[in-house]
Amino acid sequence: MKPTQKRVILASMSPRRTELLAKAGIHHEVIPSNVVEGVNGREAADEYVGRLAREKAMDVARDNRDAVVIGSDTVVVLDGKILEKPNDREEARRMLGQLSGATHDVLTGVSIIGPERQDLFVTATRVTFIDIPETWLEAYLDSQEPYDKAGAYGIQGSGGLFVERLEGDYYNVVGLPLQPLVRTLEGHGVTPRFL
Repeated sequence: MKPTQKRVILASMSPRRTELLAKAGIHHEVIPSNVVEGVNGREAADEYVGRLAREKAMDVARDNRDAVVIGSDTVVVLDGKILEKPNDREEARRMLGQLSGATHDVLTGVSIIGPERQDLFVTATRVTFIDIPETWLEAYLDSQEPYDKAGAYGIQGSGGLFVERLEGDYYNVVGLPLQPLVRTLEGHGVTPRFL
């Protein structure tokens, strides 16, 4: 099957999402959205990530009507509470302390808006952490890794050492659930370059 050369835009500055799309063979450009993230206290986590993903994709699609635009948002959910990106070291310490020895969910909302159709889905992955040793926690907080990630950890980096068990899509925890994303993009006429 010959790959389709449709214009694909990622409405995110996330280097992890860019890397994942490249890994999946999806040639794309990056145009970040101007959507301001913020939890509405009445929204369930799946509604929240779905809404933000849709708003991000719509924001960029308005000026790029010929393109297939991907918007997404990822959060960590522990005991029904949404953990976004930490604002500082103390918030990262608090988040990681809460996650230590516990099981949480990682939810990613993905919205794909193309010229002919729109799609929205949410993927959940369950992650269980070990009891994080204090020396590991301090070393991790000294790195730059926790500060731009939901829940203050990156599974693809040193934060992966905290993971005892994972149930579901690994790439979802990194930032984009690749298999459902690529299948949905095919419905928009976008085929991975490796096929």
